[in-house]
Amino acid sequence: MYAPERQQEILRLAHDGGRVDVLSLAEEFQVTAETIRRDLKALDRAGLLRRVHGGAIPAGRLGFEPDLAERDVVAADEKDRIAAAALGELPAEGNVIIDAGTTTARLAAAVPLGSVLTVVTHALPVAARLADHPGISLHLVGGRVRHRTRAAVDAWALSAYSQINADVVFLATNGFSPQGGLTTPDLAEAAVKRAVLSAARRVVLLADSAKFGQEHFARFGDLDGIDLLITDTGLSPENALSIESRGTEVVRA
Repeated sequence: MYAPERQQEILRLAHDGGRVDVLSLAEEFQVTAETIRRDLKALDRAGLLRRVHGGAIPAGRLGFEPDLAERDVVAADEKDRIAAAALGELPAEGNVIIDAGTTTARLAAAVPLGSVLTVVTHALPVAARLADHPGISLHLVGGRVRHRTRAAVDAWALSAYSQINADVVFLATNGFSPQGGLTTPDLAEAAVKRAVLSAARRVVLLADSAKFGQEHFARFGDLDGIDLLITDTGLSPENALSIESRGTEVVRA
């Protein structure tokens, strides 16, 4: 099989299964892992796949948004490290907003039992992880719930966040870069993210490095508006410096 034929088949498998991994592809096509990595690199450069740790997922194009369950298994180790690092940004007492996202949901699950906080969220997975926490006063923002993200959007959510002044928001995004800013595939989700950005005095962005350089349909902010980015070591020191030059602190967990 020639490389273009193999790459076309890899692309089909990625779209059918939501992701592909290097070792499984190498076994299926009877080639080395390095050959598969070159294939994935070529598909990534063409904008057809997005490389992640150990494999690749379909590229985040204008009409493509993976389901929550699909996104939750991507870069799982990196998301766990980011969530652990974010625990240090929780106030001893106070009010926080936790945005909808797979990494922010991991943060919610890791909040120590001794924490005493008021938490506001429009994300059902975040609320489910905090509902039984003895020290959390939980406020669930309502609205139309999007199936793909299990997050409330539209007028009710926007109205609720306009009345809040939190100490810190833990923000999620589908893509980020110095040039492209903060982006997500859905306009309604972007509007709510824009609202939470304005509802807190400090903004902490939780985003794995695979999202760096990704640009989606709806832009909701700039990196200039982020106080702290917590990502993983997959973000190169050079790219971290380019972000810090705009005034955002970067932690590579």
